[in-house]
Amino acid sequence: MGQRQWITSRRNGTKLYRSKTEVKIILRKYEEKLYTFLTPDDKDNNSIRDIISIALVRIAQKGNVTAKQEIIKLVGFTVDEWIEHCPKIARWKGYEYLIQKRIEGCVRCYRYSGSFMGYLFKTLEYAGKGLRPITEYSLDEHLYSGQKKRIDEIAQNPETEEILI
Repeated sequence: MGQRQWITSRRNGTKLYRSKTEVKIILRKYEEKLYTFLTPDDKDNNSIRDIISIALVRIAQKGNVTAKQEIIKLVGFTVDEWIEHCPKIARWKGYEYLIQKRIEGCVRCYRYSGSFMGYLFKTLEYAGKGLRPITEYSLDEHLYSGQKKRIDEIAQNPETEEILI
């Protein structure tokens, strides 16, 4: 096994480290099946995707930061697919910064009781119920009487750096 690079200790006593070797072993074993994170769901793809994701989650929970980054990246492809094609998850559109935090939480809290992807889906489904859909606007869109554009009405508060319309 490759040399581990220790980082720091976590609250629960698990030491964080980086080990690309552990991650490469899993990815090499399933490299021909990584497409399952990109394709629509079917029974065979779901089981393979779960095997890969659970293997990465387990070593991420032991403290391997590289594994955590890899599972977040791979699962992110699937979550993007869910957002586009599943009404229960569609509310997450526009909340990409929260999705990563939610995935990290699922990696940390998953306790091997069934499918990791199913656990993640249900977590996003339930947590998404409280999200307001984000309305997208074009900054070139005309406002009011048609003389001003939306971009003309945007300002930044110099004290808080908050952007206001």
